[in-house]
Amino acid sequence: MILRTFRWPLVITALGLAFAAWQWGWEAFGIVLILSILEISLSFDNAVVNAGILKRMNAFWQRLFLTVGILIAVLGMRLLFPVAIVAISAQVGPVEAVRLALDEPDRYESLVTDAHPAIAAFGGMFLLMIFLDFIFEDRDIKWLGWIERPLAKLGKVDMLSVCIALIVLLVSALTFAAHAHVSTGHADKSATVLLSGVAGLITYLMVGGLSGYFEGRLEEGDEHEHKEEEEARAEGRQVPVVALAGRAAFFLFLYLEVLDASFSFDGVIGAFAITNHIFWMALGLGIGALYVRSLTVYLVRQGTLDDYVYLEHGAHYAIGALAAILLITIQHEISEIITGLVGVVLIAASFLSSVRRNKALEAAEAKSVASDETAEVSSDA
Repeated sequence: MILRTFRWPLVITALGLAFAAWQWGWEAFGIVLILSILEISLSFDNAVVNAGILKRMNAFWQRLFLTVGILIAVLGMRLLFPVAIVAISAQVGPVEAVRLALDEPDRYESLVTDAHPAIAAFGGMFLLMIFLDFIFEDRDIKWLGWIERPLAKLGKVDMLSVCIALIVLLVSALTFAAHAHVSTGHADKSATVLLSGVAGLITYLMVGGLSGYFEGRLEEGDEHEHKEEEEARAEGRQVPVVALAGRAAFFLFLYLEVLDASFSFDGVIGAFAITNHIFWMALGLGIGALYVRSLTVYLVRQGTLDDYVYLEHGAHYAIGALAAILLITIQHEISEIITGLVGVVLIAASFLSSVRRNKALEAAEAKSVASDETAEVSSDA
């Protein structure tokens, strides 16, 4: 079952890594591998969310999401979107950005380096909002309770995450301005950092608003169809299953695409903390996206979404770490290897914690069953 579900991602991983090593060398091999792992770790919660929604769709819409959706995810968000970011930030056309990456890598690197403060501010704010909204939400299951319980209480304050994000952005921009003034005698880019950070915040709020809109429309559609079904049954009519699935699935599909775009966006932005090479980025994130899609299918087919309950926490802590790293890299360099390994370590820790929790629950259940059997034997005696 596992090999059948993941056979294409495994094949493409082998081919992609071999191509990276052949075309660009072992450094590219390592970066592509780290980006693939990073994308999987950051998007695991995306797979869980997608699987919970995807299982409600009929076979046609599932195939549409897993075929058309994967083209949007890999070609659109992982290849074209990084080019667009570089083109906008460096103020060149998309074709020119690709040409520079291929023919003039030194100049391309210089343009990306100049644009990095804006990219880092934009991406850092977007990722920071994802982390803050997660950490300020009260959840039944908590991984690091000593941190999450007090923060959940603070999260009851309206717009707290937005206020904290704006404060962090203001401090980053002022610090960058002071650093730039001391180093170069001018602080022109501090305004760019501030504007880019605000744009990242606005983008996050817009994506969240669209997701909420589609989710609301979906709930309204479900209620309407449920009412139609009850009326039809009361009148003795047969309700067409295809019509019901079609209307509901349409909003499901739109909602899933918005969600997937938002999760893909944080992966792409996070990748800029590791490398500025758009082709390494596209290859690594594309490989990771294939695993995420296959994982979605696997979770739907297995019907088990709650086996490792702390993985979502680990993924969001990794997002928070990447947000901090991006904001720091506005004026300080951080090793790409360290950046990539932070997410892997957090995900591994959350996975191990989930395994320990599962074993503890199984032991407690076995002990409870043994106690009940002992009590039953004593009662019979």
